[in-house]
Amino acid sequence: MEIEKFIYCLEAVPDIETTNTTEVVKILEDIALVQDITSIYKACDTIEGLEESLSYLLYEDHNFKDYEIIYLVIPGEANNILMNDYYYSIEEIAELFEGKMTGKVIHFANQKVLDLTDEESQYFLDVTGARAISGYGSTTSKISSTITIDRVFFSMFQENDDLAEVVESMFQKHYNLCKLLDFRLYY
Repeated sequence: MEIEKFIYCLEAVPDIETTNTTEVVKILEDIALVQDITSIYKACDTIEGLEESLSYLLYEDHNFKDYEIIYLVIPGEANNILMNDYYYSIEEIAELFEGKMTGKVIHFANQKVLDLTDEESQYFLDVTGARAISGYGSTTSKISSTITIDRVFFSMFQENDDLAEVVESMFQKHYNLCKLLDFRLYY
């Protein structure tokens, strides 16, 4: 029996009280229908909201072990996220996730650059317990990774648990897009 891998998506929005359906929600719904990949979506407008959402996932959701990808759609600059007009470093994010992401793949959409040194990526992985961290070296506004290559990554990871093989296959099948967005995986 094949074990399904779920996606837990946290998206930064200006105000969670706004009831607009975001592009990310529409894409996740399409991924569920077309690719049969289950996801849970949560909007956050503060770092406390992000932390609360993670705590709920960890302590209240009995299917937490099934969520292998934590998908963060959060703007920012290189190795920082922006929430509620404040930047949080990758080290602060690691401390927020401390010991809570064992075996998970933390994947950032291309709304921020992920450009880690070996030391930074190892620190993040060690502190969080995550299996890998991935994202993009380019934040081109012309192409959203959510619409394009993230779908491919999720689908290929659903079929193959070997991250190195997944990345190799992504570059073989979608080389131009992977290069344009500068897909990166640290593990």
